Amino acid sequence: MKAVILEGLNQKLAVKEVSTPEIESHEALVKISAAAYNHRDLWIQKGQYAGIRYPIILGSDGCGMVDKVGSDVNKDWLGKEVIINPSLNWGNNPRVQAKDYIILGTPNDGTFAEYVKIDARLLHNKPTHLSHEAAAALPLAGLTGFRATMKRAQAKAGENVLITGIGGGVALLCMQFAIAAGCNVYVSSGSDDKIKTAVDMGANGGVNYKNNSWDKELKSMSDGGFDAIVDSSAGDTFAKLVDIAKPAGRIAMYGATLGPFNSGVPAKIFWKQLDILGSTMGNDEEFAEMLAFVNSHKIVPLVDSVFPMEKAQEAIDKMSKGEQLGKIVLKIN
Repeated sequence: MKAVILEGLNQKLAVKEVSTPEIESHEALVKISAAAYNHRDLWIQKGQYAGIRYPIILGSDGCGMVDKVGSDVNKDWLGKEVIINPSLNWGNNPRVQAKDYIILGTPNDGTFAEYVKIDARLLHNKPTHLSHEAAAALPLAGLTGFRATMKRAQAKAGENVLITGIGGGVALLCMQFAIAAGCNVYVSSGSDDKIKTAVDMGANGGVNYKNNSWDKELKSMSDGGFDAIVDSSAGDTFAKLVDIAKPAGRIAMYGATLGPFNSGVPAKIFWKQLDILGSTMGNDEEFAEMLAFVNSHKIVPLVDSVFPMEKAQEAIDKMSKGEQLGKIVLKIN
């Protein structure tokens, strides 16, 4: 089969012929039609991720058709259009992942290939309202965003919710989930165009964080601040999120693109009774719940662009420049 291979640290992605995976009794072989990039693919290429091995087939997100199943797997899956839950070995504690938890695409070969093998319990029917490309854009970003927004931050109808760094796949889905839940949703971004797109998609408003007074603008725009904030940036701007959170507010964090936060007044956190909540990916039940929510509200992930396999490096270069609005997808079959 053809696969996009990463041979080593900082090497370019290349399409090569490799052996089709052999499945075990509990596994299924999925013929991939489309696969989506996540920032972890870029971090793996740069060696900035744990548990890396080379060569590796990257890709955590995939949509396709079940081509073969193991002896212990229900034969009804054969020929079904599916998406894959990339959250492997979560474990028995729904609150936190197990020590052997991994994400598809490192150290296990991922979805940037014509075929991928996966534990059959991680198969889910493709939402019928989604194209293959949009469905491929859903799994990792959808699970991460749903847990952070709906489970950890517990965004509720009528509440003011802030999603920072709008433009990436996770942040956009956080926004879409909160809008669908009936929240008053606001966003921040370094791009006025991305803010406009967010408003066109249903956000109440947004502010460019390059403005020195972005926090004050958001607090005024939202008429007093936020009940829930979902953040992927951290850094020294985190102190301003504490400032604009309402008393008893919740701040859920799923990333730290700006690095550690070394500023702010801790007393504001405890005096305002704030909850600071970490969130990474999600458990199997949350994936199923996310998928049901997507189907119920007919949510469509925003796809920025679609590349053929042969332009896999060009696609990841685009991600490295932060040019995308939504998910970047590879067309496989």
